[in-house]
Amino acid sequence: MARFFRRGRTKVWFAPTIASAALIPTAAEVNAGTNLTPSIADIAGFAFTNSPIATPDLASTFTATIPGEDTAEDSTLTFYEDTTTNTLQTTLAKGVSGYIVIFFAGIAGASPAAGDKAEVWPVQSTGPRREYSMGNDPARWAVGLTPSAPPNFSATLT
Repeated sequence: MARFFRRGRTKVWFAPTIASAALIPTAAEVNAGTNLTPSIADIAGFAFTNSPIATPDLASTFTATIPGEDTAEDSTLTFYEDTTTNTLQTTLAKGVSGYIVIFFAGIAGASPAAGDKAEVWPVQSTGPRREYSMGNDPARWAVGLTPSAPPNFSATLT
């Protein structure tokens, strides 16, 4: 695949349920959710890391490491505020659990379909919060999302 510019291509959905324990969603499950893409102003987090463990031994001055615990940092989606509706604030209300499905390279058609590739992040919402500013910028709100299980980085929709 050629290099690409993420804006205008990457798509983000919130799916309330995914039946597969392997976090492989169906197109129907994703399409039954909410397309967050048009309202997203910024994305932060959605990073998975490992904390290696040092394993020094007396036979060498080199300190080798082995993989340690995996962690996923808390993430944030920032949205533009809307004066007429708060549908997304209800969808992502505090305590809501579900799945953030990120189509990192886009989707083939107008909506997610079988064969589209995505990352699937099981999350719980920490609740919406408004962002206030005196600057010359649009009104925005953000929602924190805490990971509840390891993500699937290479899901292909069925």
